[in-house]
Amino acid sequence: MYIPEHFAEHRPEQLHRIIRDNPLGILVTEGESGMDADHIPFELNTGQGTYGLLTAHVARANPVWQRCTGGTPVMVIFRGAEGYITPNWYASKHETHRQVPTWNYEVVHVHGVMRVMSEEKLLRRTLALLTRHQESKEIKPWKMGDAPREYLDEMVSRVVGIEIEMQCVECKRKLNQNKSHADRLSVIAHLRERGHVELSSIMLANLEQPDQGVAPWTLS
Repeated sequence: MYIPEHFAEHRPEQLHRIIRDNPLGILVTEGESGMDADHIPFELNTGQGTYGLLTAHVARANPVWQRCTGGTPVMVIFRGAEGYITPNWYASKHETHRQVPTWNYEVVHVHGVMRVMSEEKLLRRTLALLTRHQESKEIKPWKMGDAPREYLDEMVSRVVGIEIEMQCVECKRKLNQNKSHADRLSVIAHLRERGHVELSSIMLANLEQPDQGVAPWTLS
């Protein structure tokens, strides 16, 4: 991924936020028939390994788990807030007219190796964690124990657990960092007026805390 330095994000807490807030990742694999992509919700565990561990499950009928069994190199893409930016939103445009359209976005690329979970206990734990996190905002969260045991056993038997050991993480946050302070504030205001609260809030937070530190996350 092409990442100009002013768009590079190195703070682990920001990378974790993007992954956790946008858990539906794009799992990119390569096999004999070429490149393939699967859209899968992932659970992030930052306490395992040097860079963390991603866990998920796929349908047993999905051939991806048979193609990638023993430490296969893969990439997972997580997309965060994004939106189109018109030149009309820049304050300087109305003075110089030297602006063009762009697209602001956050994205994380995780490179690692994928393995299939061999233990059913580990698979059930992964399913329970993912469910717990996604149900946490519900008034009455659903839990696996709410389903009849025989039905749950049948559903669990239809999926396969996978885990991805994270070996390299890249993050690009293109949030108008190459623009003036006035232009960035103007874009934030226009986004908020149009209901793009997530992107405008993230741009405002990034504007107020510009220090991104050193890059501990990318292996050379």
